Order: sequence, then C-alpha cells, then structure tokens
Amino acid sequence: MTQVTERGTRLPGAPRAGVRRRSPAAAACVVGGAVAAGLGLGFLAVLVIVLWISSPYPDSGPGGALHLAAGLWLLAHGTELLRYETLSGVPAPVGVTPLLLVALPVLLLRRAARLGGASDEEDEEVLPATAVFSAVLCGYLAVGALATVYAAGGPMPADPISAAWHVPLVAVPAAAGGVWGAKGRPLGPLPNWLPGGLRRGFVRPRYALALRAGAGGALVLLGGGALLVGASLAWHGAQVQASFLSLTGVWSGRFAVLLLAIALIPNAMVWGAAYALGPGFALGGEVTATPLGFAGAPALPRFPLLEALPAAGPGTPLTWAAAGVPVVAGLAVGWFAVRRAREVSYRETALTAALGALVCALVTAGLAAASAGPLGSRRLAEFGPVWWATGAAAFAWTLALAVPLAVGVHAWRYRPAEGPVAVDADTPADDGWHDSGVRELRWEAMRRASGALVPEMVAEPVAPPVVAAPVVAAAAPAPAGRARRAVTVVSGLDLGAVAPPLAPPLAPPVPPLAPPVPPAIGVRVLARRKPPA
Repeated sequence: MTQVTERGTRLPGAPRAGVRRRSPAAAACVVGGAVAAGLGLGFLAVLVIVLWISSPYPDSGPGGALHLAAGLWLLAHGTELLRYETLSGVPAPVGVTPLLLVALPVLLLRRAARLGGASDEEDEEVLPATAVFSAVLCGYLAVGALATVYAAGGPMPADPISAAWHVPLVAVPAAAGGVWGAKGRPLGPLPNWLPGGLRRGFVRPRYALALRAGAGGALVLLGGGALLVGASLAWHGAQVQASFLSLTGVWSGRFAVLLLAIALIPNAMVWGAAYALGPGFALGGEVTATPLGFAGAPALPRFPLLEALPAAGPGTPLTWAAAGVPVVAGLAVGWFAVRRAREVSYRETALTAALGALVCALVTAGLAAASAGPLGSRRLAEFGPVWWATGAAAFAWTLALAVPLAVGVHAWRYRPAEGPVAVDADTPADDGWHDSGVRELRWEAMRRASGALVPEMVAEPVAPPVVAAPVVAAAAPAPAGRARRAVTVVSGLDLGAVAPPLAPPLAPPVPPLAPPVPPAIGVRVLARRKPPA
C-alpha cells in the first residue's frame, strides 16, 4: 500500500452516474459499415480509372473519373443522375438503374452487418441486433452522404433529394438481412407493437406457403422473360452485332459497352416478363411495345439490347405465344400453394393460392419499378414497364389460374380411397388369397428369394378319427373292512402314437436312454383319493 501511494498510481474508482461507457463493438460496427461503402466505391473507382487510362481520347482528368465513379455508386442505389452535356442544353436525368449493379452494395453491406453481429470468442462483447443494425447503417449512410457531396462536382452529379431516400432504401434491407443471418435466422414471434390479430395471423402456415408460391411464380416470370430476350437476341443477331461494332472502334470502349449490357440483363428479364404479361414497356414518345404490337418509331439510342425489340406493327402469332409465360407462372403458384395435410379445407387452399398470387404481383411490380426510369427530359422521360400495370396483370393471370388448380390438386390428392364392397362379417371374403395351393406357392417363392432361410411348408397332418369304445363299468368284490373304488376301463387309446414333426429337425436326434415303453392297450383310470381330514 505504501508503494502505491508513493508512486501516485490512481486506483480504479466506481463509475460515475450518468456517464455511458463506450462500446468498442459498436465502434467496430460503425467502421464496418463505412468500410463496406468504401469497398463499393473503390471497386467502381478502379474500374473507371482503368477504362479512362485505356481510352485513347479521355475527356477529363483522373478527378473527373473519380467523380463519375461516385455517381455510378449512387446510381447503383437507384439515385437519379443529371447529365448536363445535351444538345438542347436542358439537363437530362438518367434514372435507369442496372439491377446487376445493385448486387454490389447489397452484398457488401450484408456482409458487414453479419460480421458485426457475429462473435468468435466467448469473452467478446455481443451487441443486440438493433444496436448492430443501427451502427452499421450509421457508418454506411455517412459515407453515402460524403459521396453525394463529392459527386456534385463531376460530369454527372447526383440528385440530392433522390439520393436522400434511395440510398437508405437499399441499405436498410441489406443491413437487416445481415443481422438476421448473424443471429441464426430466427423465426420468433413478431414485435409486440404490432396488432394482436396480425401477429396471430402470421403464425398460420398459409402465409409461408403463400410466400413460397408467390416467389415461385415470380421466378417463373423472370425465367420466361429471360427466355424471350435470349430468343429475340438470337433472332436479331445481325442487327445486335452491327450495333455493338458501330458504337466505338477501340477495345476499351467496346469493353465498357459489354459491361453495361451485362449489367442491364436483369432489367431486360423484367421487361420481357412485362411484355409477356400484356402491359409491355414504354419506349418513349407514348410508344409501348406489347404482344399485340406497337405503332410509331420510338427515338431510341443505338444499343445492342435495344436491337432485340420486335418489329414495329401489329402482333403476330409468334408474339402472341409469349402469353404462355404467365400461364406457366399461374400454374406454378397454384401447385406450390397446396398444403400437404388432409385436414385443410378447400377454402383454406383457395385463400392460400390467392395470397400467393398477391405476393407474385407485388414482387413483379417492385421489380418493374426498379428496372424502369427516365433517360431524358422529353420523349425519353418514361422508359421501361409501368409498375402498377405490370403488377395488376400479374395478379390477374396468377389468380385466374392458381386458385382452380390448387383446389383441383387438393381434391385429387385427398380423394376418398376406393376399397372393396362391404360384406357381412359372417360371410368369408372371396379374395383369392386363401384358395387351395396359393399360400404354398407364395411361401415357396419367399423361401427361394430368401436363400433357403425360410423353411419349407409342411402339410398339416390330419389326425385319424378316434372311435370311442364302449365303456364298461366293472365292480370287483372288495375285501372286508375296506371300501372299493370305482374303476373305469377305456379301450382303444394308443399312448405310444406321436404326431409327426411339422419341420425337419436341425440337429440329429438324441438316442433314447431307456428302451421305449411298449404301447398299452386299455387304461386304468383311478378315482382321485380325498386327503385325510
């Protein structure tokens, strides 16, 4: 104690009230969110710098390339960019987001949230899910705000109002999914602030089946859209190749065009699904492409994917065949909506199929809204499918086909079993199984199949009928002073007769220790003596 007081070392005191201790785990989550945003920016910056270096005619210096990379990172979240270098001098918005580019920030932020909510060591501090979510989101949005300010000085600045709600719209679900995955993907009860009826309703299995059915229908629609786009690209292969080669003559420019086309493939899949559903997609200038055809000449830029559009004019049987895509999607929703339980009613099955159709419509409408956007200020202000029309068409197609199919499949799976006609219990059933010789044949087949493990079937011996001999009661004279007992003599019983064995013995018989007793003819039956009192 003296050494401690002489050296002046301060002893740890009790924490003062009102002072909150800083958590290193929360700070690490904030840094993780900022690093996730920085990695996305860095990836796009490296890609843009490489294309700028390889370009023979760069328009600006490295600063302009970095500003453009920040704008592309914001475009990956759905933010609209403004292009000032136009022929009319009016700034033109660029709002078509390549959906494949959205996967970059989503995966990075989800990974940061999952690492922030996981703990590798036992003594490591574990934060609750809400704290991890808030910390990671705070770091990510801080970098997003700095990127918005930095992109304002570039050739394509971002709209601040659009960035203010598009960046959180992408970041919140990604961070929530990462935290949920770090906590083991729990499926516990819903929060208490929700209404009780809503919390009890979501526990029912119909909602899980509806989500599965709706997701299956949406995947079928996207697959059908991809099939339509691929078939159209192959059909217009010469035009697509000519457009790709005419855009630029250097390999760096063609590589940039190829990367942009690959990033827009998910958008083309959604546009193909909207085309198959019927509403189609807008091409600017009040021109809409549908299976029934479209009239007019839309003012479209030269791009390889746009060369796959069908020819202008009325529809043909080849374009009408695209209606098979929503038909298959509706059948998929109905098939996945059937619950494998006999106690489920037809009303429950129909309701599950209807909810699945609603989920499919919501997913399709959301994808249509994300894949569309403006490419200009006048004729190209509307470019892509209309989200509400696409969602309504998806709901109508799937509802009309899913509900009847789900009810029919449920009725077929759990139809009453067809059995034999009921007969009287006293009447033997003539099923052919117990006929003479059938059992022996089946037993022999079983014995051969088992490798002689099953013994041979030996016919049951039939015992000879026993003929009762006449019973003769004989009374013998009893000695004096002692009572005589009654004796009954039965003739015809052979005690030496033994029934043959049912199966051959597995071991040789043991020789008898004593000579066998000769059979006795006639038996003397004595009366049972009463015990003395």
